[in-house]
Amino acid sequence: MRVFKFGGASVKDAAGVRNVAHVLREMGHDQTLVVVSAMGKTTNAMEELVGIYMAHPYGITGSLEGIRRYHMDVVIELFPDAQHPVYHKVALLFLEIEDFFKRNKSPKYNFVYDQIVGYGELLSSTILSEYLITQGLANQWIDVRGLIKTDNHYRDAQVDWEQTASAVSAKLTKGPFYITQGFLGSDENHFTTTLGREGSDYTAAILAYCMDAESVTIWKDVPGVLNADPRYFENAELLHHISYREAIELAFYGASVIHPKTLQPLQGKLIPLHVKSFVDPHAPGTTVSEGEGITPMVPCFIVKKEQVLLKLFSRDFSFIVENSMSELFRLFHQYNIKVELIQNSAISFSVCVDNRFKRLDELLEVLEQKYKVTAVFDVSLYTVRHFDEPSILALQKDKEILLEQRGKETVQLVVA
Repeated sequence: MRVFKFGGASVKDAAGVRNVAHVLREMGHDQTLVVVSAMGKTTNAMEELVGIYMAHPYGITGSLEGIRRYHMDVVIELFPDAQHPVYHKVALLFLEIEDFFKRNKSPKYNFVYDQIVGYGELLSSTILSEYLITQGLANQWIDVRGLIKTDNHYRDAQVDWEQTASAVSAKLTKGPFYITQGFLGSDENHFTTTLGREGSDYTAAILAYCMDAESVTIWKDVPGVLNADPRYFENAELLHHISYREAIELAFYGASVIHPKTLQPLQGKLIPLHVKSFVDPHAPGTTVSEGEGITPMVPCFIVKKEQVLLKLFSRDFSFIVENSMSELFRLFHQYNIKVELIQNSAISFSVCVDNRFKRLDELLEVLEQKYKVTAVFDVSLYTVRHFDEPSILALQKDKEILLEQRGKETVQLVVA
């Protein structure tokens, strides 16, 4: 079996769905499992819907109607016959969303988030599956929540590998052409869970691992893995080959093409990962597999925007040592604050963090009881792997450097 993953950009409209069918005809679809993300920016729209619901439970009508219209416009363009079964299937999914909002009693944002946001993937995979059938590409739609079993840590669920492997073995056979969803799983009570943002890549890796797949291919709107994000850096170069170890390093630091958790299960069974362009499916792209380093060997640039730089000083001038740092990291974990970079001296501790769960204000109240804290918001964290002096000098030009950290192969800069 092969696993193909198509992201939101590849199915953002009717033309995108048609192109996925073209890619599958060109590259073959026998013995293939397709994992698909939500269409376009649907996940963002679903998040906004949840936010509105949590603030004003009866104010969701306009936002939900916008999401419905977006998907129905795609359906109408792809399926001229208004009697096609896809119309009924899509309508039922929206009825499920409405029914959840009517009967939900939970005040917990993360739980509500997971029950609603995943409908983006259920909608996109349903539309894609039905369209492929009209194009002669017979397939079996399967609900990934019956395959990937997790704990109940909503919005960032951890995979129960034993249960997942058992479910995959029981429900997937090595032959048919399957369509399923990325990003989603379910807990022991069959509530929907999500694997974290950009978790569809991880879904592909989980299923590939459990099926002993031949390969995973992630189809993107870029030619492969580049040494820099072309939105922020000029003259980005294509990396033809990356070792698992190097790819894990790049993912850890925030390279956006590969999800950080995607590579570990693939490396465990030496399953190669291909990153290719759905615009030019026959182009070679990038392969991640066993081997040394990267080809070509060039500096790799990664940037994370909208970070926060915290500087903590002990109020009594006591040393910040093991006990203090242990307490600090416990608090970061407790308040869902992702640590990107740390640097400490005898009486100070600097840390660059990602406030994606919006709980930093709560944490600051706790920290200020013991530490003098300064926070610099909206900073950028630049990481350069395999740096050379020209690359660092170019990066530093016209920027205010707030913090710098160098290792043998990696430089990180926090800039205002």
